[in-house]
Amino acid sequence: MDFGVVLQTTPPSARVVELSRQAEAYGFSHVWTFDSHVLWEEPYVIHSAILQATRKVVVGPMVTNPATREWSVTASTYATLNEMYGPRTICGIGRGDSAVRTLSGEPTTLATLRESVHVIRELANGRPVEHRGRTVRLPWATATNPANRTQVWVAAYGPKALQLTGEVADGFILQLADPDVAAWTIKAVKEAAERAGRDPAEVKVCVAAPAYVTDGSAGALEHAREQCRWFGGMVGNHVADLVERYGPGGGVPTALSDYVAGREGYDYNQHGRAGNTHAAFVPDAVVDRFCVLGDTAHHVQRLRDLRSLGVDQFAVYLQHDAKEQTLRAYGDVVVPALAPPAVAVS
Repeated sequence: MDFGVVLQTTPPSARVVELSRQAEAYGFSHVWTFDSHVLWEEPYVIHSAILQATRKVVVGPMVTNPATREWSVTASTYATLNEMYGPRTICGIGRGDSAVRTLSGEPTTLATLRESVHVIRELANGRPVEHRGRTVRLPWATATNPANRTQVWVAAYGPKALQLTGEVADGFILQLADPDVAAWTIKAVKEAAERAGRDPAEVKVCVAAPAYVTDGSAGALEHAREQCRWFGGMVGNHVADLVERYGPGGGVPTALSDYVAGREGYDYNQHGRAGNTHAAFVPDAVVDRFCVLGDTAHHVQRLRDLRSLGVDQFAVYLQHDAKEQTLRAYGDVVVPALAPPAVAVS
């Protein structure tokens, strides 16, 4: 299993770069950032600094969207970073949440998302593509080795978005760590890939969620819950959209949808923050299911369960008060426990 870290580009940017450097030192393979240009600093500028300060990590947004950024500009950014630092970029993309809603916009349609995935991937890898009624290519960008090219991974929850992901994406991003929901979504993505004539194994799976390592005590668990309850509120934005679109029981498992019944509103000024007052409706049981909270043995077991379902990467949201401690615990215990066994002599 690979490991990623998900960071907000909150000032000072040097702190974001330093956390990325630490993550690489502790064995993480990916650094992801939020992409919400009103709420936080411009991620791609900071991505360049992260790539400069590290040696191997792959860097990208979790997630960008097709609405606030013109697709050819996004592709040009990846191609430029690849030319500067080697093929070390990845594009996580979805229909749009905070980046569009803070500007009174709405998430894009799935048809727009589908088209943007194709255009960004082709242009970023130096290939021509039909865009805005004409054939476009970045003449200075050469296609990289297929094994190392810029990939486009789609974040999804609902049945139609999961189908799209299986049909066109290089990877699937599930932003919660509930094994039951993971099993349902992964099955939907893999089956869609197979129906589309693709090898389901080619669609990689990333589960992303807050992880908080405790000493195993009840008091520490309660503190971890309060630090991570915001995540259930963030996921609730997407789930509320699904319930509105499909209706209760309309193909969305109750393990994902039931808890939003008590949701009354959401303030994007508190988006992704510990202590978000608009996440009070999220019960402890949902926090425990969606996040990974507890001692290192609990983290290892949850991630083994997810790996058995086909998860290729676990990405740790670090929006809490124990960033360095979590990275250290993962580097010392969790990452080695999930690594393939190796022997010096056989």
